[in-house]
Amino acid sequence: MTTHSSPLTGITRWLGIALILVILDQITKIAVTSTFTYGESMPVTPFFNLVLVYNKGAAFSFLASESGWQRHFFTIVGLGTSAFIIYLLKKNPGQRLLSWALTLILGGAIGNVIDRVLYGHVIDFLDVYIGSWHWPAFNIADSAICIGAVLFVYDELRRGKKPASST
Repeated sequence: MTTHSSPLTGITRWLGIALILVILDQITKIAVTSTFTYGESMPVTPFFNLVLVYNKGAAFSFLASESGWQRHFFTIVGLGTSAFIIYLLKKNPGQRLLSWALTLILGGAIGNVIDRVLYGHVIDFLDVYIGSWHWPAFNIADSAICIGAVLFVYDELRRGKKPASST
């Protein structure tokens, strides 16, 4: 007797992974906000600090200096993106690389939406730098989104390279 996994079982696994990612993201943000004051930094290595900063914009503080409308805009974009990703996961639960990519993006998007809803900004705390040049601070959710995006592009490129069938 063979057992087949239903589409719900397939998506349940991916949603569970996204939930674990959201929990990890929120726990790290709570730990940093309860340990650091705003702007406080702690060197960890010669190229990495922990620092507490807030981002009212999107990636790389895009639109952070706007009047506040961006909080609602990015919340809606995050929720819409999450709904679309759940649809894609339901439709493609067996495509492992695609599902990993989507799951990472989903978990990251939800983690940052939670911040926007609760605090009005995203909590960032990972500071990578070379000399005096600092990459914009980021968090676990941002990392997941970036890794997911890279996996998504890789998956699409890999699928696009299928050999043409000979006729």
